[in-house]
Amino acid sequence: MSPAARRLLLAGATRRRCLSTDAAASSASASSQLPRGKRWDAVVIGGGHNGLVAAAYLARAGRSVAVLERRGVLGGAAVSESDLVPGFRFSRCSYLLSLLRPAILRDLELERHGLKLLPRSPSSFTPCLDGRYLLLGPDAELNYSEISKFSKKDANAYPRYEEQLEKFCKLMDFVIDSAPPELRQDFHASMVDRMKDRVDKSAFWGNLLRHVMQQGQKNMVEFFDLLLSPASKILNCWFESEVLKATLATDAVIGTMAGVNTPGSGYVLLHHVMGETGGQRGVWAYVQGGMGSVSSAISKAALEAGVQIVTNAEVSQVMVNETTGKVEGVALADGTEVHSPVVLSNATPYKTFVDLVPVNVLPEDFLSAIKTADYSSATTKINVAVDRLPQFHCCKDMSPEGGPEHMGTIHIGSESMEEIDVAYREAAGGVSSKRPVIEMTIPSVLDKTISPPGQHVINLFVQYTPYKLSEDSWQDSNVRKSFAERCFSLIDEYAPGFSSSVVGYDMLTPPDLEREFGLTGGNIFHGAMGLDSLFLMRPANGWSDYRTPVKGLYLCGSGAHPGGGVMGAPGRNAASVVLEDLKAK
Repeated sequence: MSPAARRLLLAGATRRRCLSTDAAASSASASSQLPRGKRWDAVVIGGGHNGLVAAAYLARAGRSVAVLERRGVLGGAAVSESDLVPGFRFSRCSYLLSLLRPAILRDLELERHGLKLLPRSPSSFTPCLDGRYLLLGPDAELNYSEISKFSKKDANAYPRYEEQLEKFCKLMDFVIDSAPPELRQDFHASMVDRMKDRVDKSAFWGNLLRHVMQQGQKNMVEFFDLLLSPASKILNCWFESEVLKATLATDAVIGTMAGVNTPGSGYVLLHHVMGETGGQRGVWAYVQGGMGSVSSAISKAALEAGVQIVTNAEVSQVMVNETTGKVEGVALADGTEVHSPVVLSNATPYKTFVDLVPVNVLPEDFLSAIKTADYSSATTKINVAVDRLPQFHCCKDMSPEGGPEHMGTIHIGSESMEEIDVAYREAAGGVSSKRPVIEMTIPSVLDKTISPPGQHVINLFVQYTPYKLSEDSWQDSNVRKSFAERCFSLIDEYAPGFSSSVVGYDMLTPPDLEREFGLTGGNIFHGAMGLDSLFLMRPANGWSDYRTPVKGLYLCGSGAHPGGGVMGAPGRNAASVVLEDLKAK
């Protein structure tokens, strides 16, 4: 082997040691994994999927980029971990994929880098205590037959409901894939650059108006009604069956500290149906190997483009020049300084601006907006290992390989919108819901790589659990155990014997999500998704275009437009803005 070939081989081995999506990475210090004295074109704080996407696009444009991840596992909330229950591989936080932007899949060639999606059909199953059930999915005939069991009127209305939401999603596609049109007066820019910026912003509004006009007046009125209304109002206008309304309503509240009667929850309903799998709108998929495979594929694309990825590298501060107010890089917890005129933060807005940016650097009004933003969470994730599939009493003749009831999202405790609202109101008072709303998924029915033969991985996405309990504490092991058992017992009501099938579990309450994954308040979206926290208001009024009051510091995570979910849009859009700014220099 030639010396040159040996150097390439060693470089590849070093790079692989720096990268892990499923296990602890090398224990070597961050300083030993970074070229000494190198000045990077850009540094990304956080190796979550958005940070990796941003890094990949910047590197593909010829920029030198370093990604610094605090944990020993790459992927942020889109991560797979295997050491929690031996033999089982959990998608620890996020657990389904649909929102990832098609352009990212194409541009980064994620399938070539190992991403394999497992579409679900049917996609939804709601068992009822009276022995009935509702299945829904991409099959129109199945939907009509299933909904007709509860209401012929609703069965006829459902295709029109889906058609209307799809029209709205087409309008949202343009907004999601664009940087918001902020128009700030930058006195450091040339007159030519400022005029070009105004033209670009005018083009955005012109294109948006064109999309709006294509919708027609009636559709736009209905669109704004959806944005502003509670989900209960929207669903009550369309349907009469409580089971159907409750099944659809879970999409309006999932991941939020909001109820079905909360104004603006209609938008969150749209947010959860605007994705696609294989070109089919609204279809969600499991990812083979767990959600860490998404981050793994993106990281491989980034590495191929030349990105340096380092795990176990905790950023302690963004370095800002006191004289110029410009970013100079970041300082790590081990004392290492990583120099760059551009820093992109994939951390939450609160973590970025309150914890990492030095004091007395940010304008008071901006910092106040960040501190007072809504980071509340109502979500607990329980990853469960079981020795057999649950058997629902409303479904006889269960196949040992799993039936249609096991394929998609199983809605537990969601037979009426009133049930969901009661659970929310309990949590709003500081009490974890007595009958939690549970979204249950069993990815191992389709993905045979994540559990031993005959055994299964079950994801429980549970609401509502307040960050701070009014009387108890999530630090109390008895409180934690009691809540997990409450969830298992509720499932027992629909699938007798479920509790006895559990061989182990991992539970992440809102404080756990904050501590382990840096999610302020435990909020999986990096902040509330209300109308006052979206588009031009995300993360703060006047700063929605990924730029920040600190010159050279950008936000590229879910706390930026268009918000949360494994979509990659904040990362891609932020990289585009950074490249514009670098080109203008």
